[in-house]
Amino acid sequence: MEYIPQALSKVRANRPLVHNITNLVVMNTTANALLAIGASPVMAHAKDELEDMLKIASALVINIGTLDEHWIASMEKAVEIAGKLEKPIVLDPVGAGATRLRTETALNLLDVGAIKVLRGNLSEVAALLGEHGKTRGVDSTAYEKDKAKNLATAAAKEFNTVVAVTGPVDYMSNGKETYAIYNGHELLETVTGTGCMATAIIGAFIAVEEPLKATVSALAIFGIAAEKASEETKYPGSFHIKLYDWLYRIDHNLIKEKAKVERIEP
Repeated sequence: MEYIPQALSKVRANRPLVHNITNLVVMNTTANALLAIGASPVMAHAKDELEDMLKIASALVINIGTLDEHWIASMEKAVEIAGKLEKPIVLDPVGAGATRLRTETALNLLDVGAIKVLRGNLSEVAALLGEHGKTRGVDSTAYEKDKAKNLATAAAKEFNTVVAVTGPVDYMSNGKETYAIYNGHELLETVTGTGCMATAIIGAFIAVEEPLKATVSALAIFGIAAEKASEETKYPGSFHIKLYDWLYRIDHNLIKEKAKVERIEP
């Protein structure tokens, strides 16, 4: 997977501006993650500035974690504008399946414009496909590897986009090729917003690489950073800080040594 370190070099050389319309819980978290990996974040959701901002942005990340009617309208307008400007879009359907509003909002955004990557946990993606996935808060329940793998492929075909189903093993597919990433650490589950961080980082990589390679690269690097952070601490608070440190410190040699990426045969 030589393209993974190459993609990191592209991010750090180009410092893509990633426009985020994200939830109130993780604005600071995701902005710092993007800065650590080498990208430039902007958090902007006012409808009147969306077009100006998207003209200069390299990618758009939509995260539906904290919704109201004003944010939904801004998200829909942003996706429409980004589609017209041919700016790549990443969607994180936080909590889809927990409420009708979240599920319908995510599906409407998928219909509005050309979402290039959909990243969610098993329950969220299952809900979007009309399955009876039950979501507790914004956390995935009852993760199953085979189901996650099949779900990524089925959703990619259904929505005509790259889909990443993240969990103990991350699966991503464009409907034709499917990959598994075995990097990561259980401490990621002890800090709020780590899934949102992963989505934002995909936004940085999709600005410099095609969608499937961008998603593989972002999630492999994020997982390696989590593993290295866990080697230095066993507690959530310090793990959170170390995660930023290793997003900043990760390099080509570490990626080549630690990346656990497998192409899954159909």
